Amino acid sequence: MVNFKSLKELTAKARKLHDDHRERHRPTGFGFAIADSIHYLDSTQWDRVTESNSVFLSRAYLHVLETAGPENSRQRYALIFRGKTAVAAVAAQSVRASAAQVPKSDMKKPVAGSLKRIQQNVLVCGNLLSWGPHGVAFAPGEDPTVLWPGVAEALYRIRRADRLLSSTDMVLIKDVPHDMMQPADSLKRISYRSVETEPNMVLKVSQDWRSFEDYLAALTSSYRKTARKILEEIRTDGCVVETLEDVAEFTEVIHSLYLQVHHRQRMRLVTLKPEFLPMLAATFGSEFRCTVIRKEKEILGFVTTLKDRDTAVGYYIGFDSRANAELPIYFRLLQAVVEDAIQLGCRQISFGRTALEPKARLGAKPVPIHVWVRHRVPAMNILLRGLMQTISHEEAPDRSPFKPK
Repeated sequence: MVNFKSLKELTAKARKLHDDHRERHRPTGFGFAIADSIHYLDSTQWDRVTESNSVFLSRAYLHVLETAGPENSRQRYALIFRGKTAVAAVAAQSVRASAAQVPKSDMKKPVAGSLKRIQQNVLVCGNLLSWGPHGVAFAPGEDPTVLWPGVAEALYRIRRADRLLSSTDMVLIKDVPHDMMQPADSLKRISYRSVETEPNMVLKVSQDWRSFEDYLAALTSSYRKTARKILEEIRTDGCVVETLEDVAEFTEVIHSLYLQVHHRQRMRLVTLKPEFLPMLAATFGSEFRCTVIRKEKEILGFVTTLKDRDTAVGYYIGFDSRANAELPIYFRLLQAVVEDAIQLGCRQISFGRTALEPKARLGAKPVPIHVWVRHRVPAMNILLRGLMQTISHEEAPDRSPFKPK
């Protein structure tokens, strides 16, 4: 007996596959300007689209990234037009990666040795040196749901243009916030798959905090006692916490401390050049802070804070491993970011997606982040879907360090 219900479902699925295939190969109707440098694009159009977005999409930051970015990364850009007006902007990076760079602790199931040896050229829509939606900007008043297919076409065009340099195996749209997932859902129809990563830890800065002491006063007694103990341990050991006026003067020591932390990270797709942070400091001036912990003439650790509109980004950090084993260097540096954020007049702090426990103890809460991935070979998308299901992410602990209001 023929099961007409199953036959009807199979017919509907086949029709959907056919429709999705046609959509993947049909132009969206938008116009595109593709460039290898942010300086090749119309600056007025780029600024108009990105003016209300992150500083990580500003031409100033992207210039630093192009000039002092990682050796194994190339910048790519696109402006998406409706007629003669830009309605969206794309900033991307081309890098080489392998499954071996996915740490074993992130896998629910082991990855076969043959898969680990596969090298992939990845086009990343976003920034591997930051976290957050720093790959796409939509012009004010535009509907992201309508424009996401245009973003996908822009990435396709960048990938095709890059064939003279190397073929792109995989496209990754990095760090799509949870509240943007529904507009981006149209990416499913063109074989993109999403996976949730570690959350961004975000601390809301109260308007009542005029100083770090105000922050401490807002903590419950047990958390305040722990915070003050960290301050006292650093002070008692003879350490000084201060802001560097000339970051370039300490380029070598800062980079050395950065590498000590970087080499312990689970994934290292890109590595900073020594000149990156000094150039960032010179570019953003008073909106960039580099705070150090110094004992006599020796710098034991540093942390950088970049003002991104009303958000203070706790950016790169580095510290001496041996000193940190004896003193709470890392925890004091995180406190320094809170101090910087209050002084910069920010309303929240973005701490990133590592070391979730100490950041939760400061009062930060997790904000979910997703990535979208698509492989150029259709059959690989099936394998990719299965591989992504094996990738786990750390859950942020639930901490309530503040007094109830």
